[in-house]
Amino acid sequence: MKIREEFEKRERGFISPFGCISAESRGRMKEEESCPIRTAFQVDRDRIVYSNAFRRLKYKTQVFLSPLGDQYRTRLTHTLEVAEIARTIARAMRLNEDLVEAIALAHDLGHTPFGHGGETALKEIYSLEFAHKEQSLRVVDVLENNGQGLNLTYEVRDGIVKHSKGYGKIIPEDPDEQAFTIEGNIVRIADIMAYLNHDLDDAIRSGVISPEQIPDSCVKILGRTHSERANTMIRDLVYSTYVKDEKLFLHMSDVVYSTMTELRQFLYDNVYRSLEVHNEFVKAKKILSELYTRFLGDDTLLKRELENIEMSGCSYHGQSKERVVCDLIASLTDRHALTLYEKIFFPSPQF
Repeated sequence: MKIREEFEKRERGFISPFGCISAESRGRMKEEESCPIRTAFQVDRDRIVYSNAFRRLKYKTQVFLSPLGDQYRTRLTHTLEVAEIARTIARAMRLNEDLVEAIALAHDLGHTPFGHGGETALKEIYSLEFAHKEQSLRVVDVLENNGQGLNLTYEVRDGIVKHSKGYGKIIPEDPDEQAFTIEGNIVRIADIMAYLNHDLDDAIRSGVISPEQIPDSCVKILGRTHSERANTMIRDLVYSTYVKDEKLFLHMSDVVYSTMTELRQFLYDNVYRSLEVHNEFVKAKKILSELYTRFLGDDTLLKRELENIEMSGCSYHGQSKERVVCDLIASLTDRHALTLYEKIFFPSPQF
């Protein structure tokens, strides 16, 4: 018996009836031989971690643009925190940890430079339909591996595109918004648990808000520290989730759920829409808009930058140049976008 088959056997003995067994995956976009050592979801996780897009997350904004302080979160550290929360929940519920980890590690691969400010810029200059969740799926399906994609499993791809909630409900009621697997839905919830905690920390660290501004109800119900808040949220989800008619329903108590919603509103009002953050996003949108226009009109520059980020082998037959430039802009890191902008638009002293 192969090592992978031993693991698959172990999964059947440990994972609850509501979890996703890797041996029962719906498969990949392109059929391929199974790894003799790793399960399908372990293979996906490794492909994601070794991808170029994953490495670029370390220089992409979470909330504060190109932070100089070492303690601020980036898109990469956010991703790792989501993965840890999701694995903790999955382990407590006896679900597939490898699946939640793979989804969590890939969920933001398509995020633009400069965070949601960059996403808003691409909505305005490329298409109102642009969204980082679809771009994340495009990264793993098309853009990575120099145009070959990562050929991930259906379950991971579904979890990626279903992770984002925008300003919607933390736990959606609409089946169309829910992932195919319980593991995918856990990542969606872990994502908001992570950013509610670390964005609050970073906002205080930056001086955008003070601890005294946090609503008393949030401190009383969720806790005062990052650890207390995370423990409260995770435990509430684990202990409030229930089984009905042989189906597992992810659930949270009314008091914790409503307090999380209140905290999210507080962050939107006082951090994400704050004058300090907004002014930086306005600058970021200008940078990306001007880079977008320049790439459209300069084929040599476009080709060079595609080669720099190892996307020159991507097949763009039948696709517009606008789509190509959008992919390039979305793939840039904060610092590379700033460097490019300076190099292209700033005058160079000659003497």
